[in-house]
Amino acid sequence: MSPNGQTTSSESEFAFSDTEFKRLTGIVRELTGIVLGDHKKEMVYGRLARRLRKLGMQSFAQYCALLDSQNASQETGFLVNAITTNLTKFYRESHHFDFLTDHIGRIQSDTARRSGDKKVFFWSAGCSSGEEPYSIASTVMSRFPSLAQWDVKILATDLDTNMLDTGKAGQYPASAIKDIPSEYRRVFNDNTTKKGDKIYIRDRTKALVHFKQLNLLHPWPMKQKYDAIFCRNVLIYFDAETKHMLVKRYTDLLRPGGMLFLGHSESLQSKIKGLTLIGRTAYQKEE
Repeated sequence: MSPNGQTTSSESEFAFSDTEFKRLTGIVRELTGIVLGDHKKEMVYGRLARRLRKLGMQSFAQYCALLDSQNASQETGFLVNAITTNLTKFYRESHHFDFLTDHIGRIQSDTARRSGDKKVFFWSAGCSSGEEPYSIASTVMSRFPSLAQWDVKILATDLDTNMLDTGKAGQYPASAIKDIPSEYRRVFNDNTTKKGDKIYIRDRTKALVHFKQLNLLHPWPMKQKYDAIFCRNVLIYFDAETKHMLVKRYTDLLRPGGMLFLGHSESLQSKIKGLTLIGRTAYQKEE
């Protein structure tokens, strides 16, 4: 690294200065609210190097010039997709699904809900490649078969269109389910293990999940109230003010008694009115 923060070509494939890093992270923050500190420079380089190769560029200066050109609008989508973190797996932080199971059990046994419109709505905010909303669907279908008679919908949103396409396709490496308890595997096709290295989500499971692109900092089109909202390992990219704002908006969209699940390192620094911590990064809206 040179004194002015320039990564030289002798050290890496593409020259990448501190000025270019701040320019790119500034665009990402403006578009998404995601805050990337100086310690993320190597990560940003790694995420974007493949894009530069595809575009036939020699440096990040060229890439920044593209983002300042008339063709910037299309490229910013590739930038956001590249930067967004998409580490996920089925039944990640499994204790949350224990809470969810208990919560669904209460919904199912509630006399008013059973005699009403029987609508149950869940939201996976920051759903990545779909493992989380399909885990929610698996919990519903495996533990509560009688809910097949209810109107159950799972909204799955993410900023990254590539990840949404993966979720919609419902195809994953066979290794993705090796740690899933057998009772939850009915969401996959019976013959998946015979198809080599791929498993496939059943069509009736996919029908429960609705994938949509959404920037969490933009207006939300949803009007209905949700029984549970998952927003895990998303808030870590926002500053404290934005985190507080988002959690308040989630709380407003929850039904009374509804649950909010955050990531394992995302405990709230300030209390949200009407929201109570009931377990590790599991919160419930007051009745």
